[in-house]
Amino acid sequence: MPELGRFAPTPSGRMHLGNLFSALLAWLSVRSRGGEMLLRIEDLDTARCSAENADILRSDLEWMGLGWDREQPAQSTRTDYYCDILRRLEETGRVFPCWCTRGDLKNAANAPHASDGHPIYPGTCRALTEAQRRARTALRPPLWRLAVPDEVVAFTDGHYGPCEENLAAECGDFILRRADGVFAYQLAVVADDIDAGVTEVVRGRDLLSSTPRQLYLYRLLGAAPPRYAHVPLLTAPDGRRLSKRDRDLDMGLLRERFSPGELTGRLAFAAGLLEEEAPCSPDELIPLFSWDRVPLEDIPISLGS
Repeated sequence: MPELGRFAPTPSGRMHLGNLFSALLAWLSVRSRGGEMLLRIEDLDTARCSAENADILRSDLEWMGLGWDREQPAQSTRTDYYCDILRRLEETGRVFPCWCTRGDLKNAANAPHASDGHPIYPGTCRALTEAQRRARTALRPPLWRLAVPDEVVAFTDGHYGPCEENLAAECGDFILRRADGVFAYQLAVVADDIDAGVTEVVRGRDLLSSTPRQLYLYRLLGAAPPRYAHVPLLTAPDGRRLSKRDRDLDMGLLRERFSPGELTGRLAFAAGLLEEEAPCSPDELIPLFSWDRVPLEDIPISLGS
């Protein structure tokens, strides 16, 4: 079986330049080894996502020459499959209902926080009795968390090298399904990657901290994990992270200003694959691709004339 990489955009708005940078490197990494590319539309939160945005994402990728070999069904269509995965995790005895709100966690006295500023779940609902759980369920539906062990999960990132995290100390029991029934990112992406047979995940450095949680889910589900490689983030010249919310260099603006070759050349230069900016196609970059050439630090970028 060939290597299988994937690009998994969320159709909550137009892709920006940082999304495109990750897509290009994911595409080049797997193509450089003769592998195939999977497209997955990650529309778990249907209130924020739309089929129209998904079509625009596909159009933008095709315009850039970043084609895919097959497309996985959108996440919004896979609830039954995710329910099956949740049941398998429940069989481990590590899944429990939780009624804590974000406000509860933020207001918890002396609550520890992860490096990203989010409070670490203190285990409030983990040891509730069945009677207590029934009483709370009568008031409102719970969300569902996975109890994590006090142990270090270590892995070697394909770009950043050795990484590790103590799940209990640095992550805490994490959410598998929200109280409104929407499945959490961590469960859905692992379930989808297992189902598709993904062998490599290339994504932005901002998702590096998700990897230990996902590796733990792979372990509980008895599945072999993919290789992970994370890419530096593109930032505005002032160091500010690019955001869909701010419409920073989104694809609508970029397609008005640049040809696909010009945009690809600028991204390839930022990634260290070209010594100077020059128009090119993704196919021309395949023999030039090497993780050794990609910077480790985030990359300020400006697309002024």
